[in-house]
Amino acid sequence: MSTAKILILPGDGIGPEVSAEAEKVLQALRADHGFDAEWTHGLIGGAAFDATGEPLPAATLEVARTSDAVLLAAVGGPKYDLAPRDKRPERGLLGIRAALGLYANLRPAILFPELAAASSLKPELVSDLDILIVRELTGGIYFGEPRGIREEGGQRIGFNTEVYSEREIERIARTGFEAARLRSKRLCSIDKHNVLESSELWRETVIRVGQEFADVQLSHQYVDNAAMQLVRAPKQFDVIVTSNLFGDILSDIAAQLTGSIGMLPSASLNERGQGMYEPIHGSAPDIAGKNLANPLAMILSVAMLLRYSLKRSDLADRVSAAVRRVLASGLRTADIARAGEAKIGTREMGDAVVVALA
Repeated sequence: MSTAKILILPGDGIGPEVSAEAEKVLQALRADHGFDAEWTHGLIGGAAFDATGEPLPAATLEVARTSDAVLLAAVGGPKYDLAPRDKRPERGLLGIRAALGLYANLRPAILFPELAAASSLKPELVSDLDILIVRELTGGIYFGEPRGIREEGGQRIGFNTEVYSEREIERIARTGFEAARLRSKRLCSIDKHNVLESSELWRETVIRVGQEFADVQLSHQYVDNAAMQLVRAPKQFDVIVTSNLFGDILSDIAAQLTGSIGMLPSASLNERGQGMYEPIHGSAPDIAGKNLANPLAMILSVAMLLRYSLKRSDLADRVSAAVRRVLASGLRTADIARAGEAKIGTREMGDAVVVALA
């Protein structure tokens, strides 16, 4: 096998801190566990805008295209709120997703037993929770045209367009079915079929693709009901497939069930198997530079990178097991610590995972 090439994008806020801990894990895997890889660093988001005037520099995109995987920490911050819309950090994130064709976002919501008390729901509702949300990432209302703000009748009107083609729906539906086939063979498709024509096409297409997966049980829910069911009886779900907007909302609800978004990774994949891996917690500028951030979501993003893009499930399992050992030992960052529990910092948590890898 050739040497794996990884692009690390620390980004903004707590991004550089948590990415440094993920890099410690990569270094440990390379030094002690037969991981043949090399990596480089690039700019994206606010950091890129500050340095180059663009949230996604051409140099970053060039390296990303030739990498086997991209490891991104976080983008954004209040200092960029007044920047031109096309220069805001989030445009860099959307831009790299579109440029690499990262159409499938995999967002696991797994509740580690050691953190059951941190969930906002009763332990019996979330114990052993393991949900995978497959979100379409490059279509829908975030990218649809026409869009904009115009003057009409003496007032400003903002408008966006929800657009999906059959091919886009087929592609993400097939990803959802394949993921379900590897788990408990249950897939729930989320839409708003009773109101939106785009959802009408969505449901028809998912049903048609489902005929290729007779071994997978397919069900459907409206998005408003699905949001309610996630907080009423979340373990009824195994794999969820849904659109860009609905997936954005539902995955954050599912994340909260686990007690902390600081624990959850994500993967965004294209049709070539290339992926971008990132924690879902955002840049958290209020705690940036204070050694307070939880790096475990970033480290678990490394595990997803190993599993999905580099096909090293053995190393992915090793990283996940190391995180479990650290949690079982009682180590906690502030976001997952209960009252009275001792807290450690970002660097200390990363060091503990490296030790547990051994």
